[in-house]
Amino acid sequence: MKPLPFSGKTCLALSGGVGGAKLASGLAAILPPEELAIACNTGDDFEHLGLLICPDLDTVMYTLSGRSNAAQGWGLADESWRVIGALGELGGDTWFRLGDLDIATHLYRQNRRREGATLTAITGELCAAYGVRHPVWPMSDQAVRTKVIVPEGPLKGELAFQHYFVREHCEPPVSGFRFEGIESAAPQPRMMELLAGGRLGAVIICPSNPFVSVDPIIRLCGLREQLKAAQVPVIAVSPIVGGRAIKGPAAKMMAELGMPVSARAVAAYYGDLLDGFVIDHADAADAPAIASLGAKVRVTHTVMSGMPARIALARDVLQFAAELAG
Repeated sequence: MKPLPFSGKTCLALSGGVGGAKLASGLAAILPPEELAIACNTGDDFEHLGLLICPDLDTVMYTLSGRSNAAQGWGLADESWRVIGALGELGGDTWFRLGDLDIATHLYRQNRRREGATLTAITGELCAAYGVRHPVWPMSDQAVRTKVIVPEGPLKGELAFQHYFVREHCEPPVSGFRFEGIESAAPQPRMMELLAGGRLGAVIICPSNPFVSVDPIIRLCGLREQLKAAQVPVIAVSPIVGGRAIKGPAAKMMAELGMPVSARAVAAYYGDLLDGFVIDHADAADAPAIASLGAKVRVTHTVMSGMPARIALARDVLQFAAELAG
């Protein structure tokens, strides 16, 4: 890879869960800890069994640690399920399956919260314990909770995101989303400091669901404006490839919201926030139409089937950022 003109500066990655964690791990394989920071969606967080569960934060942390369950894409490898099994035998609530090893993370987090620690501080402690050297930040230390608006059917109304995603298997139709608490939630202070300072090299929006993984981040008070004012390339990687989502309900949501299920529609959704947009070869024919929206387009392989593919995509994204910055 050619030397990056912003080498020595810091790239900020905005990430949801599985797809974002894959690209984040590719970036972390290339960039040293002082040149990469990852801000994670916390709109998916929820209280369950008396514990604060942070699915996207933990997925990124476990992936960067090399201890994630590769088959599932979330949770820890070599997991066991004795606690949740015993809870079921007692008649307890088991729709959200927590593994025995994973429960240790949530117990640690909950105990530190009771002691008054911020989610940022707790995440830093957990990352250190898991051997994660790159900074991983929650998007905010204040609670934001994603609500899925269901327009019809027996669940008509608002569903907490994990109820929609896990308990209901993404089956209810969707007509929109609401981010409870976002008006009063302050963006991650370290992220805002990076955006306002002189060390920022690029902003990379990972291939995460634009509605429920990325929107909760960029809709934080003042953040979109700060991203646009940062005067560095803002690049997004499409989570839609060939009219399908690689993982998760993004494609289903787009169809139910009346949007074309396409990479171009994702680029249009992000709008003038973007300087660059990365799409897969499967969508190469859409590159001129995407470019007409105002963002430069890079066509490459975006399906991350293994670590070499993650690193290859990370290199392509960083080189694209270098070209835009230069």
